[in-house]
Amino acid sequence: MDIPFVSDLINSGTKNLIRAQWDTIAKMPGGKLVFSKLVGVAAAYTGTINARVEELREGYSRVTMADRPAVRNHLKSVHAVALVNLAELTGNVALAYSLPGDARFIVAGLSIEYIKKARGRITAISECPVPRSNAREEFAVPVVMQNAQGEVVAKATLRTLVGPKK
Repeated sequence: MDIPFVSDLINSGTKNLIRAQWDTIAKMPGGKLVFSKLVGVAAAYTGTINARVEELREGYSRVTMADRPAVRNHLKSVHAVALVNLAELTGNVALAYSLPGDARFIVAGLSIEYIKKARGRITAISECPVPRSNAREEFAVPVVMQNAQGEVVAKATLRTLVGPKK
């Protein structure tokens, strides 16, 4: 099966191909990993954190990131920028999955609050608004990040503009 790059999927026609590809690939053995790697290739900087999309449905995503040396800071905790990257990925896939097929989006701003040092596997969850049309509109996309003990380590909000595909 040919699997197109995620960047090609986002800008293709009037079908939400992110949704179509997730719904197809995630069911396969290793499919969630394949989908996550494709996202990492399409958005190369995002790929540096090696996050994994674990669950994706309309208005919701759950993404995990392992704590490893490449994402740590000098305090031996997950670096602030790695958490921002995780927040953006989590919010973006939730929104992208939820978009009408003739819509696109761009993050216009992002705010984040660091609550405590992030150590261990971090799970990010976004419960985002679901755009019902491609009308130009701004959405606040929240993301909450927790450690393995369920403690909130950071909260972010993506200020995201949705509009029609060109």
